[in-house]
Amino acid sequence: MSGRTVLVTGGSRGIGLEIVRAFARQGDKVWFNDLREEQIRETEAQLASEGLHVAGRVCNVTSFDEVGALVDAIVETDGRLDVLVNNAGITRDSLMMRMAEEQWDLVMATNLKGCFNTIRHAVKPMMKQRQGRIVNIASVVGVMGNAGQANYSAAKAGVIGLTKTMARELASRNVLVNAVAPGFIETEMTAQLSEAAKAELSRQIPLGRHGQAADVAQVVLFLAGEASAYITGQVLQVDGGMHM
Repeated sequence: MSGRTVLVTGGSRGIGLEIVRAFARQGDKVWFNDLREEQIRETEAQLASEGLHVAGRVCNVTSFDEVGALVDAIVETDGRLDVLVNNAGITRDSLMMRMAEEQWDLVMATNLKGCFNTIRHAVKPMMKQRQGRIVNIASVVGVMGNAGQANYSAAKAGVIGLTKTMARELASRNVLVNAVAPGFIETEMTAQLSEAAKAELSRQIPLGRHGQAADVAQVVLFLAGEASAYITGQVLQVDGGMHM
């Protein structure tokens, strides 16, 4: 399934960048967003050097109106929106007894409300087309919890609940909604962890290695493709067996 129009939020680095790259490689028209114009131009140039042409746009997923403008621009340009990948996310880790209200609110606004904003606007063209795929990037900590990440875990658990509800609401229009729950994936975000924390996480992974962004991207491609035409409302964990 190539030649589709795809939107990947937070697609300028880490897992998001690898997802953008994977869709572009198979011939899809890929759009992505970031908060910074400079980062968008760098990402476009990086992928252009690989022979891949994608379109970036400044958009804050916490803003309902900005997301609406982004989706409208995509549909106006390409006439449709086939795949939405909700990848944008942040961490503001702290033990609950020390967590500031701002840390909680910012993570919830980006990781959970951001998904609401994009889905709310994307479902209109998808329902009109009577076809679409939504893949939400959750996290294994949204399934199992993790000390020091009450805000992140709660937001990702919310993404899982949102996924299942949207799958039920949109199934009759052939819009499939699934989630991918990555475990420990080597990205700029996880690079901020201490060596002790990384070592402890590694001990919890039966496969004995950290995941790569490409491991997640390939599962996203599967859920957005024809091979998953009878799968909706599911959460696929990409975690090396970290949580079973």
